[in-house]
Amino acid sequence: MTSLGVPVLTSAIAGAGVAALGARPASAASLVVSGRPALTHGVMSGDVTTGSGVVWARSDRVGRLVAEYGRGRSRRVVRGPWATPDTDHTARLALHGLRAGEEYDVRLAFEGKDGHLGESGTAHFRTAPMRGAQSFVWTGDTAGQGWGINPDLGGMVGYRTMHELRPDFMIHSGDTIYADGPIAESVTEPDGQVWRNVVIPEITEVAQTLGQYRGRHRYNMTDTNIRAMYADVPLLAQWDDHETLNNWYPGEILDDPRYTERRVDVLAGRAKQAWREWQPIGEADARGRRTADGRNRIYRKVTRGRHLDVFCLDMRTFKSPNTAGLEKHRTAIFGNEQTEWLIRELRRSKATWKVIAADLPLGVIVPDGEVNQESIANRDPGKPLGRELELAYLLQQIKRHGVRNVLWVTADVHYTAAHHYDPAHAAFSDFDPFWELVAGPISAGAFAPSPMDATFGPEVVFAKGASYANQSPRSGKAHFFGHVAIDESGLLTASLRDIAGEVLWSKDLQPQSS
Repeated sequence: MTSLGVPVLTSAIAGAGVAALGARPASAASLVVSGRPALTHGVMSGDVTTGSGVVWARSDRVGRLVAEYGRGRSRRVVRGPWATPDTDHTARLALHGLRAGEEYDVRLAFEGKDGHLGESGTAHFRTAPMRGAQSFVWTGDTAGQGWGINPDLGGMVGYRTMHELRPDFMIHSGDTIYADGPIAESVTEPDGQVWRNVVIPEITEVAQTLGQYRGRHRYNMTDTNIRAMYADVPLLAQWDDHETLNNWYPGEILDDPRYTERRVDVLAGRAKQAWREWQPIGEADARGRRTADGRNRIYRKVTRGRHLDVFCLDMRTFKSPNTAGLEKHRTAIFGNEQTEWLIRELRRSKATWKVIAADLPLGVIVPDGEVNQESIANRDPGKPLGRELELAYLLQQIKRHGVRNVLWVTADVHYTAAHHYDPAHAAFSDFDPFWELVAGPISAGAFAPSPMDATFGPEVVFAKGASYANQSPRSGKAHFFGHVAIDESGLLTASLRDIAGEVLWSKDLQPQSS
C-alpha cells in the first residue's frame, strides 16, 4: 500500500524515529532544546470517505509529516511531504485503503532533518459506513465583522456546541476567514458591553500579502474550540468571498483605498494558496484534478456510503462579474465545466441522498451596491436571466435525468432558514421540488433575514436572524448551524440550531425511489 507515492511500513521495522511516534509527547521546553519539531496549531482530518481521508498538521520548523494509524500489529506508518516555509510549515497526507465504518486514531508528528520525531497529536475520525447511520453538521462565517476570539466567553463556543453532538463530519460552507475585516482589541456593543478580542498583528488590517492571508488562518486555529473539534471531526472545507475579500469575482479591479494591490486576481491567488495550505483537502495535482485552464480544483465529490454523497461546490472561482443580473444570455456562477461535472456525478451517484454543499444560497437576494447583485438571484421575479439561467439549466437536467433526493445546504447570509422550492409557484417550472437549508454565522456578525427572489418559487418555511444588524455571538441566540442525521433506512432528519444548543426547526425527509 502506498500513499502519495510514500511506502507504508509497520512500526516494527520503521526505525527509531517512527518508534517515537507512539511514545509520550515531549515537552515544549525539551523540544526547543533538542531542536525537534513542535505542533503549532493542532491537527485535522478532512474529506473522509468510506476508504480514505486526509490528515493535516503544522510544524514550527522544517519537518516531514509522519502518520501512524491502525491497531495492534497492523499499525502502519506513512511518511508524507515536508513542511517548509513554502507551505507555511503546513503539510497534508492522504490515507488510502481504510476500512469503511471504522474508528481511526491517527498519530501525527513531524520528523526533523536528523530523523527524530517531535511533538505528536492525534486526529480521530470514523470512515463513512457502507451501510448504517451517520450525521453531519454544517455552518459558515468564522471571525467576521470584527468578532474574533473572545477569551471572556471561552472563545468561539459555537464550535464546542457542534462538537458535543459528535457528528461524523462537518461542512464549512465558506467564509472560513474574513481576510477583509480587521479585528480590534475591543468592540463596544449596542448595550454598552465591551467585547474583547485576542489579537495578532496579521488581523489588524486587510490582508493583501500571502503572509497576511496565512495569518488569518493561523488566528482562527488558535481557538481551542476549533482545534478540539477539528481534531475529532473531519472537515469538508469550502471557500467563498471573504477568504479573499467581500463580493469578489475574477477580473475585478478594486477601488478601495485600503488596498495597495488593486488586482483581485492577484489577491485571490495569494488567498487561495493560503486557504489550501490550511485546509485538510485532497491535493488536486496528485489526483490529476485540474480545471481546463490549469487551476487547482476545489469542487469535489465526497462519497459517504450507501446513503450519502456530498458534492462540494465552488461558486467563486468561475463567477461572472457582479451586474444587475438581467442578461438574456447565461452568465456564470458555477461555470460550464463545474456544471457539467455536477450533472454527470449526480447521475452516476448510487447514494440515497445527494447533498449539494453550496457556498451561496440560490434564491436569496444579496446586493452588491445599489444596482448590482452578488447573488444568483436578481430581484426580478420573472423568467430566469443572467446567472439564473445557469441554475435553471442545472435544475432542469437534474429533473430530466431522474436524480432523486437532492438536498442543498449553504451559509453566507448570516441567518438561518429553511426554503422549499416548488415549481408550482415558480416563474420557471421545469424542475423537481427540493429543499435548501441555510445556517450560520457560527462566529461572525449576525443579520436579519433577506428578501427572496420568486423565479424558482421558494417558500420560506422557517427563518431566524439577528435582532439588530451585526449582532455579536455573545447571546448564542442569533448564531446558527445545521445538523443532518441519516438512519439505517435512509430517513433524513434535518434541523437548524442556535449555538446555545436549541433546536429551532426540524423536518424528517423520506427518500423517494428512483
